[in-house]
Formats: sequence, structure tokens, C-alpha cells
Amino acid sequence: MYSAAASSPFGSPGALANAYRQVGFETSVSPASPHKLVELLFDGFFDALNLARASMRGGKIEVKGRAIGHAARIVDEGLKASLNLKDGGRLAADLNGLYEYVSIRLVLANARNDESILDECARLIEPLRQAWKDIGPRTGAAN
Repeated sequence: MYSAAASSPFGSPGALANAYRQVGFETSVSPASPHKLVELLFDGFFDALNLARASMRGGKIEVKGRAIGHAARIVDEGLKASLNLKDGGRLAADLNGLYEYVSIRLVLANARNDESILDECARLIEPLRQAWKDIGPRTGAAN
């Protein structure tokens, strides 16, 4: 089962649920485990990137901007905000740096209308997403 030990690189379950709500997901998160909430954030990030890509290709600039903005909020207000920088050690610090970099690149992708930067962001986050999904069964995170 998930343990919010002091040495965890991630914040408290309540902070995760709050971060999840703040990035604009329209669903009930209270029954979800902290592990599942992070998984949903990763999934939402990729959904937003896919919408941004399709909007770039279709010339829908406003939709693209909103989608990239949503992806950036997921990174900043969800994934990054859920890190426990005080007690999380090097892992939390490294993830924080990665999330900062991805956020900057998302802004650049939006400004330049550059799909290759979205691809770079996806390549950087996908291993984390997959690793997070892979450890889910080991943590007892069923919901």
C-alpha cells in the first residue's frame, strides 16, 4: 500500500488530490489512491499534448494554446507541485528540474507552433509515466 513516509519524493495524498483538482480535471478524485492521481495527471498531460498536436496540424491556434496551457498546468500545478522537495532527496530535485525544463519547452512549442518540441516533451515524460504505471501493482494502487 502507498506510504506517505517522510523520505518520499512526493507530497501528501491530500496535496495530490488538491493538485489534481487545480489542473482542471472534471471528475471525482476522492476515491482515487495517491498513486492513481499521479497516473491520471500523466494521462491528462498526454491527452493535452495530443490535442495540441492535432490543433497545430488543423490550424486551430486558440485550441492549441489552451491545450498546451493545460499540459503546462498539469506539469507545474500537478506533477511538480506534488513533489516533496524537502524530504524527497535527489529524485525529487531531479524531477523538479525535469518538470521545469518541460514547462519551458511547452511555452516555446506554443510560441513557435513547433510540434517537434511537443514530441520532445512527450519523450521526456513517457518513461516516467510508464514507470509509474509499472509500479502501481506493487504499491497496491488499485483505483
